[in-house]
Amino acid sequence: MMQTATFYQPPMAAKQTAVDPVRASVGHLLSRAYSLPCSTAAQAFTQLVQPISRFQVALDALMPLLETNVELTQRILVSYILYSLYAPHPIAINPFKSVLFASFIRERDLATKVANSGGVSENEQLVWVLWKILKGDGNDIGPFSPSTLARSPLPPQLRAANLTLEEEAPPPRRARFDPFEDSDAHDSKFNPSESSDTLTAVEITTERDREREKLSDAMTLLLAARDRVLTLSEQRTLFPLIPQLTSPPMITSVDLPPLIANNPTLAHPLLTALLSSIGEQGPFTYLDVLKRLPPTLPSFDLLGRLLRDPTMIPDVTTGGRTTIADLVRIEVLGWFTHEAIRWLDKAEQDERDGLISDDRFAKGVQNLCRFYTSLIKLGIVDPASDADSAEMVHLALRNSRFEEANALYRVLATGKF
Repeated sequence: MMQTATFYQPPMAAKQTAVDPVRASVGHLLSRAYSLPCSTAAQAFTQLVQPISRFQVALDALMPLLETNVELTQRILVSYILYSLYAPHPIAINPFKSVLFASFIRERDLATKVANSGGVSENEQLVWVLWKILKGDGNDIGPFSPSTLARSPLPPQLRAANLTLEEEAPPPRRARFDPFEDSDAHDSKFNPSESSDTLTAVEITTERDREREKLSDAMTLLLAARDRVLTLSEQRTLFPLIPQLTSPPMITSVDLPPLIANNPTLAHPLLTALLSSIGEQGPFTYLDVLKRLPPTLPSFDLLGRLLRDPTMIPDVTTGGRTTIADLVRIEVLGWFTHEAIRWLDKAEQDERDGLISDDRFAKGVQNLCRFYTSLIKLGIVDPASDADSAEMVHLALRNSRFEEANALYRVLATGKF
């Protein structure tokens, strides 16, 4: 009796079945992790995929996304994950370097074509991210989310058309005598003036690359300033490049409150540059941010500096000129005081309801009263003007149990210190 042959093929099927859920999880991660820091998303990838399978999953599930027309945030995240898998090692030995490099060249060419036609390509930020990674500065990308990187405008010097890598530069022409080269050929090729021009061009290109690198580092620091306090060394690196990072503005009004909270010293020259440049919306977008700052020490620090800033700027209302100090005093100070008092009223109510247990209300009243007293001493606020000080009189009287509020009320009531 003939026996039917059977073929046993479970290993491959079992392997495929085991991998599919992992790839599904990776796909879910890529579609949902755009608001997480890139480093956090990369860590989640390594937790989802076993070490022995990471290269294959990256090869099959991640790498193709670089060449497809998926969302920009996903492509940025994929680029970072491919880099991060071998981040402890130099980028030169990353097995995905050639793919990242090819993507950089392709995306840069596409962005350059759009720029040449007068537009701005949506993949400009992807080109910058790939450039940072291939330069060996991929760690700078880690703290930022793909969505932040995708919506952060780039200074003109960091647009795709201006970004190059060392791998693209042709080797310098050899100008010295080669004893193994035919003398006639050598004499016909060697031209001292041409060699000098070549060296000069190389020096200019190198200097431009250094400037772009400095600007790129400063851009990274400015983004980081929203999440942490910059060191003095980092601030010294960033300060000289603020004019280039604000024309056009590289950050939005949404980025300003956390930046002010963490780095008020940096926020002053940054706001000065933003208010000095007249964009499509004028200065009012940034003034609205100042009006709604919480009554905290960084807010008082920044407003105090701006209210004494004599920098001349265009007055979009009259068409003439004004100072930052006058603009902030007229457009911001009254609103800020009103919003600060509302913030304190809510903090007091939350304290009574047991929703908070810290001293934010007491500290807020004390600091606001000190701030307002200093404005009176500087002549910025007129204590005799009801329009200027009516709300502060009420606040100081209602909280006169605090020494600072009591002292301010006496000044407002008598007009004397």
